[in-house]
Amino acid sequence: MDRLDIIGQIADLKDVDYKNTLGIVSIIELLIEKGILTKSDITKKAKFLDSLTVDELKILKTSEK
Repeated sequence: MDRLDIIGQIADLKDVDYKNTLGIVSIIELLIEKGILTKSDITKKAKFLDSLTVDELKILKTSEK
């Protein structure tokens, strides 16, 4: 794989990342606008998930099934 291929793949990843972020933000904004969630709800959940270790995330994911 040459340098040009790598640069192209990075550009593709940035585009995908942007589109995913845009989709997530759009969903969050709609949920807030409809009164289903608050910014505080989202902040609390984000802080909680960010504080978990990888092993804790695996346990959390398994327990949701």
